Amino acid sequence: MKLYDELKWRGLIKDISSPELEEKLNNGGLKFYIGTDPTADSLHIGHYSTFLIAERLRRAGHHPMLLVGMATGAVGDPRGTVEREKADMEVIKSNYVKLKKQVEDLFKMEVVNNYDWFKDINYIDFLRDVGKYINVGYMINKDLVKRQMESGISYAEFSYMLIQGYDFKYLHENKGVDLQIGGSDQWGNLTTGIELVRKTTGDEIYAFSIPLITDSTGKKLGKSEGNALWLDINKTSSYQMYQYVLNFEDSMMENYLKIYTFLNKEEIDSIMKEHNEHPESRIAQKTLAKEIITFIHGKEEYNKAVKLSEVLFTGEFKELSAKEIEEVFIGNEIKEVTSNNVVDLLIELKSVNSKREAREMITGNAISINGDKITDVDKEITKDMFIDNKYIIVKKGKKNYFVGSIK
Repeated sequence: MKLYDELKWRGLIKDISSPELEEKLNNGGLKFYIGTDPTADSLHIGHYSTFLIAERLRRAGHHPMLLVGMATGAVGDPRGTVEREKADMEVIKSNYVKLKKQVEDLFKMEVVNNYDWFKDINYIDFLRDVGKYINVGYMINKDLVKRQMESGISYAEFSYMLIQGYDFKYLHENKGVDLQIGGSDQWGNLTTGIELVRKTTGDEIYAFSIPLITDSTGKKLGKSEGNALWLDINKTSSYQMYQYVLNFEDSMMENYLKIYTFLNKEEIDSIMKEHNEHPESRIAQKTLAKEIITFIHGKEEYNKAVKLSEVLFTGEFKELSAKEIEEVFIGNEIKEVTSNNVVDLLIELKSVNSKREAREMITGNAISINGDKITDVDKEITKDMFIDNKYIIVKKGKKNYFVGSIK
């Protein structure tokens, strides 16, 4: 497939500014940019698909650039719901530095900052050179603005599309950028740049939008939905990422494999055939997790994530370090314990409600400690049972884990 057809097959193009863009994408050689505001100190899975599109275009002979918008981040982007809280400039600056390094390390892209050209712009000049060319009716009719008018929109957020439009104009005139790519919710901002350039220079520039990536209920995969999966390994470990992807719905897997991997059609068709024949094996989810984690964090981190995931089935907890135990049980409350026998330990960890229940669980083969089955109600708990001199892991039944620690 040619590039444009592949992007369509993967479901990565929603709107396109001009039919001419299809041929230009197929021919290579365009300089293009994607943008993000520094509202956090890391990218998340909601950004990832856009960066993979940039990488797909780069491999096809185009030239990517990332704009991290300190200026637009300070103003706030309309969300179609309510006004964003005013961001602190020191936080925005710190986030910019971290995002710049993350993108340069991971995607090897040139990074620019729109604050560099906005900090010295005179307000009157901006109104004359930009505001004069964009009709208010045109701005009000953009979807996000139209929806947010109901709850109220400040002049600052209303002006956001003028700033983003000027970004496109500046990058076109100073960096030779002819294409902008963004989420479908940004379409109004993308086309504002095209309109501004056309009216001020007569040049033809282009844009296409990407559908928002959602689950089967329409819930967006990203930070704003409260289910952020960060690309920074210190915020989301490879193990957490593996578990997150492993729980993706079967119904979404073909779409996600197209969006989040570089696997071709034949490979994806083969994976989905095997997956549909044996859905219990979660072959598609495991393949997706491997592709994402290997690309972001490397093969070693992927292998570590698989190892930690398998521990829950094998019970080989004694081979883990304290840090790995913390990763595996990040969602569990870890209680400091002082018990010297198993019955008291179960009570202290609140894994049972009474000593009687504790004894019944033990004699019923329902209790394991560090992967070893416990059948003796008089079993002593000694310091050498704490893994890495720190943690002890109690399993009750098939899936209930309780973690204790000592100083």
